[in-house]
Amino acid sequence: MIDFDKEMQAILHNDPLGLLSVTAKASNNVSTDERLLAAFEEINAFFAQHGREPAASRDIQERKLYSRLQGLRADPEKALSLQSVDRFGLLAGITLPNMPTIETVADVLDDPLGLLGGASAEETVADSILQLQHISVIPRASSAYVAKRKPCNPAEFAAYEAEFKQVHRELATGKRKLLPFTDKGEQLVDGAYYVLDGILLKMVNVHFTSTEKTVNGRRYRKDGRTYCVFENATESNMLYRSLAKALYQEGYIVTDTEAETHARFRAGFAGVSETGTQTGVIYVLRSLSSNPAILELPYLHKIGFSSQAIAQRLKNAVQEPTYLLAEVEVMAEYQTYDLNPQKLEWLLHTLFAEACLNLDIFDAAGQRHSPREWFVVPLKVIDQAVRLLMTEQIAHYQYDTTKQRLVLRQSTAR
Repeated sequence: MIDFDKEMQAILHNDPLGLLSVTAKASNNVSTDERLLAAFEEINAFFAQHGREPAASRDIQERKLYSRLQGLRADPEKALSLQSVDRFGLLAGITLPNMPTIETVADVLDDPLGLLGGASAEETVADSILQLQHISVIPRASSAYVAKRKPCNPAEFAAYEAEFKQVHRELATGKRKLLPFTDKGEQLVDGAYYVLDGILLKMVNVHFTSTEKTVNGRRYRKDGRTYCVFENATESNMLYRSLAKALYQEGYIVTDTEAETHARFRAGFAGVSETGTQTGVIYVLRSLSSNPAILELPYLHKIGFSSQAIAQRLKNAVQEPTYLLAEVEVMAEYQTYDLNPQKLEWLLHTLFAEACLNLDIFDAAGQRHSPREWFVVPLKVIDQAVRLLMTEQIAHYQYDTTKQRLVLRQSTAR
């Protein structure tokens, strides 16, 4: 009987020409999921360059991208696997079809999806080509929380496009400036411009569905849906808080022009009522914190609004980041009658925006907070500003951070 193992060993050892010494070569094959990512990135690049998705044009390359995009939209699994890199919402709204319910052994044996390996050879090859091994399918969040960008209606975008070009010109000439977005929401204003991921956007409006409140020492911020238009001809209805968070991480505010600032102050007095009753209190506080970074700011004051007694509002100051996690002292109170105190507060914050405190504080759990109602402004200047607000003269003034006083606007001083 032939000893096959012994014969094989003899053959392997008797190979004077080295014909059997083969070194495996590294594979240059690109995995299926890598090819899919690369293919979709070409579509993203086209959209970023042209501000629209590829169409079925006569250009061969564009038509190729168009066919590829349609193929992805027709395949929910592939489309969902690419959600994390879908920067322009090209695959938004795609969901997996409902899977059949399996309750009995008969349901399994019926195997309509070929889960037991009964698929044909052709189907098996096709499945292996499209199967992703290293890309995780990220579950889509509820539509109440996620908003993808989508292309704007070209006719509607035309007006915004002209505005974006004007903003770029004003930035180039110094009429506007780019300032880091250091807030977490209060600086978001209807009609204002921001820069997110290097793209200029306009927050056209916001519809609030929840209000800001403090319950048991915990602060809940207002939230709602925004309508934003981007200069690359896309739009989004992302949440107010989500937009603020994205800008806070890596974004900029585009300052208003002098004319816009003037108009905003004028519009701020549209909240005058005819009730003849007290509508709230604007208060000014001084921090009693022992934090060295706070102690070195002698003119640091918090300007806020309250519809309840100040003492009640401040009873948990040491536990609330908005009060710098420390006791505070009330320096001034201004009762408001027939005026919207929230708008007065916003106008004061806008006036002193360049003197806003830029300081992070950390609570007992190590969580970072960035209070945004504290301003390095002398008390007498705040008092002057409040009186100018009440007489509707504040629109003629601006705050000079160097001189630490109110000065006439240039257009008014001429």
